[in-house]
Amino acid sequence: MITVLIADDQPLQRLGFRMLLDGTPETEVLGEADNGADAVRLVAQLRPDVVLMDIRMPGMDGIEATRRITAAGERTRVLILTTFGLDEYVYAGLRAGASGFLLKDTRPEELIAGIRAVATGDAVVAPSLTRQLMDAYTDRAPADQAAAPHEDPRLAALSEREREVLIAIAQGWSNTEIADHLTLTESTVKKHVGRMLAKIDARDRVQAVIFAYDTGLAQPRPN
Repeated sequence: MITVLIADDQPLQRLGFRMLLDGTPETEVLGEADNGADAVRLVAQLRPDVVLMDIRMPGMDGIEATRRITAAGERTRVLILTTFGLDEYVYAGLRAGASGFLLKDTRPEELIAGIRAVATGDAVVAPSLTRQLMDAYTDRAPADQAAAPHEDPRLAALSEREREVLIAIAQGWSNTEIADHLTLTESTVKKHVGRMLAKIDARDRVQAVIFAYDTGLAQPRPN
């Protein structure tokens, strides 16, 4: 059973999510919050597997709430839901520690699949969308962030193969594409991904992509 907290300041939106999740055998709604402060408090109290987090809420917004929830080091993961596309708030949310994002009008089966993925430690953002997301993200990044890689201690801990895998993930490649490109089995790629995530202290692939761009290991593609 995957336990969920819904954080959204729109009562009808919360009701819609609750009806969907209550009607799904594998999910259970533990509570609802209409602002970020309540979301943080309820996460500490209820310890859900996943928080469906709206970005724009009164008082403490979803980004700050996400930052506080992930900084607490609990097992709860955050899935950002937004009525907007690839905007600056989504980037900020991912940098705050969210495990991905979906649009609020996503299909019910996709939302359930996203919750399931986040609960099991994966990232919701698809590889192709990851590339689009990070291209736009780097357009907003400071100019010096696109310089040569700086030797973050976590980068130094990676093997050459793990660096190759990290760069490939930052380019939006799936495990299958990485396996084909590096002439490896998919199971071997998964092992490299797991070791790489542990060494850079990243929760999932989305956080790994942000790390790759922040350190300059990955560069945005030319326009």
